Amino acid sequence: MTKQGNISFEEAKKNIWMVDSKGLVIKSRLESLQPFKKSFAHEHEECHDLLSAIKISILCALRPTILIGTLGHGSTFTKEVIETMASYKKRPIIMALSNPTSKSECSAEEAYRWSEGRALFASGSPFAPVTISGKTFIPGQGNNAYIFPGIGHGVVICGAIRMHNDMLLAAAEALAGQVTQEHLDEGLIYPPFKNIRKLSANISAAVAEKAYELGLATRLPKPKNLLAYAESCMYSPLYRQYR
Repeated sequence: MTKQGNISFEEAKKNIWMVDSKGLVIKSRLESLQPFKKSFAHEHEECHDLLSAIKISILCALRPTILIGTLGHGSTFTKEVIETMASYKKRPIIMALSNPTSKSECSAEEAYRWSEGRALFASGSPFAPVTISGKTFIPGQGNNAYIFPGIGHGVVICGAIRMHNDMLLAAAEALAGQVTQEHLDEGLIYPPFKNIRKLSANISAAVAEKAYELGLATRLPKPKNLLAYAESCMYSPLYRQYR
């Protein structure tokens, strides 16, 4: 990802700040941090409270443009946090991914209302559509069901001998590539789940394409049209009509 974004790993890390149950992930906590957190620890004053850490990251110099919540602590994206973020970012991205709904960092209505309808919102739990000032927003659900079918299908149809990180990235990009401007205008980050078969076929083709590119595919020769081939390898779990 850093190569495609033309940015070094070190520069990318500077733009990613983490908050865990004990506060900001900072270098003064290195000895107690889990290994995977250590490379993302920054120099900053200590903050040992979760809510205070989130407020500091928003209200001070960090000014994040994306909030991703996976802690399982409900109501941590407060009115103050979202309103402040919306004051300097036209389309703040808010991903309240904790499950169940009671653990969600904020609700869809809170995200849309507190950002005056400008937030791009996704959640781990489903939320009903929200209408503000006559405009209806449809919350997106950040669910791995978008990705897993297409990845597995793509690996099978090309006979990949192993998974490569670039194949996972290809799957993510294929999903993101199916988000239209209309979806964004509705406040969606993900395309509608009702089109999951079409979405999965495109992801499958992208994964298989990357496997062929990396020399990991064993089903040769490569199909001329991978998308059409992916669709032909899908099945429908319905009984056929018999006379």
